[in-house]
Amino acid sequence: MVQPEAPQARLILNGKSAQIPDVRDAVQAMRDQGHSLDVRVTWEAGDALRLVHEAAEAGVSRLVAGGGDGTVNEVVAGLMALEAPRRPMLGILPLGSANDFANGLGLPLEPEPALSLALTSRCHGVDVARLGEDCFINMATGGFGAEVTTSTPLALKRLLGGGAYSLMGMLKAWHYQPYRGRLEWADESLETPLFLLAIGNGRQAGGGQCLAPGAKLDDGLLDVLVVRHFASLSEMRQLLQEIEQLPRDGEFVRTIRTPGLTFTSRDAFPLNLDGEPRHLRRFEVTLEPRAVKLAMPDGSDLLAGSG
Repeated sequence: MVQPEAPQARLILNGKSAQIPDVRDAVQAMRDQGHSLDVRVTWEAGDALRLVHEAAEAGVSRLVAGGGDGTVNEVVAGLMALEAPRRPMLGILPLGSANDFANGLGLPLEPEPALSLALTSRCHGVDVARLGEDCFINMATGGFGAEVTTSTPLALKRLLGGGAYSLMGMLKAWHYQPYRGRLEWADESLETPLFLLAIGNGRQAGGGQCLAPGAKLDDGLLDVLVVRHFASLSEMRQLLQEIEQLPRDGEFVRTIRTPGLTFTSRDAFPLNLDGEPRHLRRFEVTLEPRAVKLAMPDGSDLLAGSG
């Protein structure tokens, strides 16, 4: 019996986007151009993990994650559950409210050009961070950043896009209770009341906030931003000045570059991994170098050979 030829590419599409006319038109346009592209739609949590496994079993060479940062995270988790030689290449069709990772990569946000790039662009090996049983390809934010991201109402996200995060941040800032945490990396450690912790493989989170401007996806290093809690308006002004400068070791802001770190807190610490919320008292973050082949522009600032 002749086995059917494996499709060149498969789009794993968040179910919320399945009926968007521009998305359907983009899929048809790619097929009209000769691409062998089929589509699978998610319905509930865990579907993307299963669909990645099915794609690998079918011999699909390139997967496209169609959705927001959370969809990308789940597809990456599915890829990382496979042995490295079995992982299909990855493209992204950004359809979320913030699209932090896609924006950082410099991907088009219109469905047809984005899908075309996802299917045709050269793929580059990029690092993936592991945090316990979870993983992330862009950024993990903790403390205030995670609380803002997870508490922003969905309707407000849709109405304002990334600006919704800034609005919720202003509303919550003066009611925030800091978490005291201990960070350990290499031969160094730091214990401080945290306002924000950002662990970047990519550069931005929270609807466009650039928290790790020097981060590269393929350098084997995490770019960590630690922001100490402030107690007065004058301290807040100092904090904002340091955020603009990102000093290595300021009064309120510290930046760290490391291949891995551990964090310990007395209380459950809120984290957001590429849009996926967690609460943990202790975690360790490591990098798996160039673990996924990602379709992206050759001149992207997130590649170590650029900028």
